[in-house]
Amino acid sequence: MRRLMLLRHAKTETDAPSGRDQDRRLDERGHKDAARMGDWIATHPPFPDTVLVSHAVRARQTWDIAWEAMKDRVPVPQVEVLPELYGADSAEILEAIRTATAPADPKQLLLIGHNPGMHEAALMLIGGGDPAGAKALSDNLPTAGLAIFDFDVKDWGDVAYRRGKLVLFVSPRLLRSG
Repeated sequence: MRRLMLLRHAKTETDAPSGRDQDRRLDERGHKDAARMGDWIATHPPFPDTVLVSHAVRARQTWDIAWEAMKDRVPVPQVEVLPELYGADSAEILEAIRTATAPADPKQLLLIGHNPGMHEAALMLIGGGDPAGAKALSDNLPTAGLAIFDFDVKDWGDVAYRRGKLVLFVSPRLLRSG
């Protein structure tokens, strides 16, 4: 069994001072939402063994703030910053998932990236599971939204579209209203 967690970066400023999209930083709500999601992850095992993060500032900040909220409660994961996750489409995201084997062979993988690729990948991976979560996820993977999938496979290389069981979809908005 393999568990995949797809986390979209938290809410960001509209423009970066540099004018470059990948330099956009989290805004105040983004900081709070990233911390809220880190806290949520820390109280809902299993925890990620490996974290793959886009090199964009907002994705790295999302991970750093989430990790700060959970670091005293969960084992330290292997973290890898992958430039190819920035602007990745669903096929590129699937490839990053399928090759997530080095240096250790993680059983739980957290990937932090961007829409539209993350939303498309999440929708394409659903092969069953939580119907309410699938319905909520069908419209959007919001900022700091987290889609959790289980795959009944022995190796990440066997992960495929429509093979994931959507365990849960959670977002800061759902946590505030729930």
